[in-house]
Amino acid sequence: MALSDRLRRRRPEEAERQSVFGEILDWMLMPLLLIWPLSVILIQNVANSIADDPYDQALAENAMTIARMVSVADGKVRVGLHPQARSILRTDEIDTIYFQVLGFRNELVAGDLAIRWVEPPLKIVAEQVYFRDDDIKGEEIRVAYLYLMPKPGQTPIMVQVAETRNKRNALASRILSGVTLPQFAVIPLAVLLVWIGLGRGIEPLNRLGRMIRRRLPTDLSPIPTAGVPEEVKPVIYAFNDMMARLEQNLQAQQRFIGDAAHQLRTPLTGLKMQTELALSETDPENMRILLRQIAESTDRAAHLTSQLLALARAESSHEKTHAIELVDLEALVRQVTLEWVPAAMAKKIDLGFEGTGWPLQISGNPVLLRELAANLIDNAVKYTPQGGRVTVRTRASEFAVIEVEDDGPGIPESESELVFERFYRVLGNEAPGSGLGLAIVREIAELHLGSVQLKPSPSGRGTLAQAVFPRRRFTVSALLAQSPEKFQPNL
Repeated sequence: MALSDRLRRRRPEEAERQSVFGEILDWMLMPLLLIWPLSVILIQNVANSIADDPYDQALAENAMTIARMVSVADGKVRVGLHPQARSILRTDEIDTIYFQVLGFRNELVAGDLAIRWVEPPLKIVAEQVYFRDDDIKGEEIRVAYLYLMPKPGQTPIMVQVAETRNKRNALASRILSGVTLPQFAVIPLAVLLVWIGLGRGIEPLNRLGRMIRRRLPTDLSPIPTAGVPEEVKPVIYAFNDMMARLEQNLQAQQRFIGDAAHQLRTPLTGLKMQTELALSETDPENMRILLRQIAESTDRAAHLTSQLLALARAESSHEKTHAIELVDLEALVRQVTLEWVPAAMAKKIDLGFEGTGWPLQISGNPVLLRELAANLIDNAVKYTPQGGRVTVRTRASEFAVIEVEDDGPGIPESESELVFERFYRVLGNEAPGSGLGLAIVREIAELHLGSVQLKPSPSGRGTLAQAVFPRRRFTVSALLAQSPEKFQPNL
């Protein structure tokens, strides 16, 4: 199969896969490939400087030799350069040498006119040799020049000796080649060593990957960190934490499945028996009674299913990490209380609500908080006898508090904690129920960093259920924005 075909057939996640090995190798080699041309340029400059030093010294000696042959007589500048010396000065197998002597008025006294005249410095130091780069007819030259001052205050005499750069360039090229050519062998060797070093460096990651792949799907135990590089340990810690949360989630699912199977078996068995009795009954009145019992059993099964789903939602890791928002607890509890008014009226129970009159905000999941309030009110209405009283209230202090007070039979102090366990029912209680309501309430309260407890009612009869949550405080500007009518003066 061609490479292009394999690339086309790769899955999207495979096409986006990245390699730590390749990433590190890229970040190590890319700067090297960028710096290497810069280093060549730097070496070229250094080589030119090194090549200039010996030839500049010879050029300066030539300039000094010519300067010694310059004399002034009767205001005229003369150069006592013998023709044979002049021919020797111009003899060079590789470079061309030029010289020039300019008089007091910059007139050519001897030598070549091709060398360019330059402005003398502001402060002239007699017989000090200066150097500059120039060109003659487009060919690069190196110029050594100096000034002679026969008398103070007199215009200086200028002596210049120039040489083409062929020998200098050849020497600089040899220096550059001697330095850069070994790099062509060193750089591949360095890349190979880096490749081997990175391979050995990421071997612990490969071992870790092989160890994880060998694990059974049911093995959620923590990965040991012994022998793991320090840079990888944060990843292992995060992975172990995720595994622990996954283990908790799986345990919650297993508990839910076991609880659901256990609790749904009884009502479904009863429904089957009642249905069989109804099918065998011929008396319309008895059949109506059996159908009414089937309807009641169906309602209980539906209520149980709803509570089991609420419990699963409260234990779900998704609910614990998502859908968190600012919730006005007072408005939420007031709305839930209104929804339970018909059920309370059916039992002739006086259901009332007492609020703070202000927004009472907490951070939480509104669906779960609604379930918590509904279960507290459901328990109070369910266990309060006809003609009784249930009061739902919210209080604001350092915390946000929900209280549901009833005048029912109450709960013995010895069982005030046991009732929060799943499927626990107080002995002697004939009210219908599954024993899941308070378990759901505690699960939701702890999920919101709160707590719930049952106390004897201050009236001396019944129970006071109290749920406490961390409060989100309001600023005055926020209060004005949400309830401006509360701050309006009475006219």
